[in-house]
Amino acid sequence: MTGMLASVNSLAEALLVQRAAVDIIDLKQPAQGALGALATASVAEIVATLPVATRISATVGDLPMLPERLLPAVREMAATGVDYVKIGFFPGGDWPACLEALHAVAGQGIALIAVLFADTRPAFGMIAELHRAGFRGVMLDTMDKGRGSLTQCLDASELRAFVDAARGQGMLTGLAGSLRCEDVPGLLALAPDYLGFRGALCREHCRTAQLDLDRIRQVRAQWPAELAALSEGRCYSAV
Repeated sequence: MTGMLASVNSLAEALLVQRAAVDIIDLKQPAQGALGALATASVAEIVATLPVATRISATVGDLPMLPERLLPAVREMAATGVDYVKIGFFPGGDWPACLEALHAVAGQGIALIAVLFADTRPAFGMIAELHRAGFRGVMLDTMDKGRGSLTQCLDASELRAFVDAARGQGMLTGLAGSLRCEDVPGLLALAPDYLGFRGALCREHCRTAQLDLDRIRQVRAQWPAELAALSEGRCYSAV
């Protein structure tokens, strides 16, 4: 069943979303870009503080697609003990070289999640390449938050094609990108593994503002009760 991912930028925020029974706590710094990274020391502190059973992901930042920039960041973030390391596939750079280098990293047991950006109109044929490179999952997000939400960038049929393509490779699937409460029912119908939120959980729907527990619970309430109960007991892993 589809789980809820909440992005946080501090230990205090992580503890707050934990109270709302989210399924995955995602660590990033929204003030530093679409996938801005938290300092690894902060990530390690959060991992050490939260219960062992907590599922945690973390981004490596808005980095160019160059192996010499990407690999050190991935290894350092993985060393914090997070369950998943998220890597944004930004335009430019050398994607094939990065995939080749990351294949070796994935072979060492590091669970990699690729982030494709809906507002760049990614080719979903890329998903098979990600699977061959050992990625555990793939998600859609938006790079330019001023160009609209995920559901404004891609229609339901395109989102379904993405989920189906990733599921066909046995990969975890995630949908995110300025999602709001009203987006949840339609996206749940596509059955991704998780839906990701940041702005909708913050005061005034501003992704760089403080989280608001009432807003977190409001988003969580969009899940039918039976689905919420199932997702809370699920371990998000893929082979």
